[in-house]
Amino acid sequence: MAKLILSMDGLVLKEIPLNKERLSIGRKPHNDIQIDNLAISGEHAVVVTILADSFLEDLNSTNGTLVNGQPIKKHFLRNNDVIELGKYKMKYMADLQAGAAASDFEKTAAIRSGSLRMPSELQLEPTDRLTRSSVGVASQPKPPTPGMMAAVQLLNGPNAGKELDLTKTLTTLGKPGMQVAVIARRPHGYFITHVEGAQFPLLNGKSLDAQAHPLADHDVIEIAGIKMAFFLKG
Repeated sequence: MAKLILSMDGLVLKEIPLNKERLSIGRKPHNDIQIDNLAISGEHAVVVTILADSFLEDLNSTNGTLVNGQPIKKHFLRNNDVIELGKYKMKYMADLQAGAAASDFEKTAAIRSGSLRMPSELQLEPTDRLTRSSVGVASQPKPPTPGMMAAVQLLNGPNAGKELDLTKTLTTLGKPGMQVAVIARRPHGYFITHVEGAQFPLLNGKSLDAQAHPLADHDVIEIAGIKMAFFLKG
């Protein structure tokens, strides 16, 4: 399990295992990691962990958040990254064993300026497997069964009709700096989680929250103005 090592002036204060999907950092008592220091905002930052990957997001704090000496708003954490909040430092220690087991993680399929941008090995071809008219037709959307594969199909924009197979453990969708979400493929199904942005993605017209939500056949996701349909294959 990945962890954060909290220190100040070289003195280790605490080790925090990343055993929650969303771990909050701030001065107020309700935070998972409370740092009672005036340089720390009440709700300063959050670490979102999906399987073996962790993301750090600054929550518009007054004094900002640094990673390896550089100010960040949103940062994909890597082993030995050093997070700085005022006089406090937190070193990120990745779970290398889990990371190796999940080496096929999908890092990015980003929507930029209304188009889908994805790695070359994931070039999409138009398909008639799922059309706009078929979305929402199913009277009883079914959840994925263990081992079942899935995909998303774009419903609008210049790439409408194209598909992205969700073959990787983690697929990141969205427009960095605006709105980002991840779809995680787990043994018991597919889950979508908001990662970045002031506004949450929509699932079947309703706003998500900070928690992971299971996806069912024919669910419609909207991220950064792009609508896509989630569907099961096989």
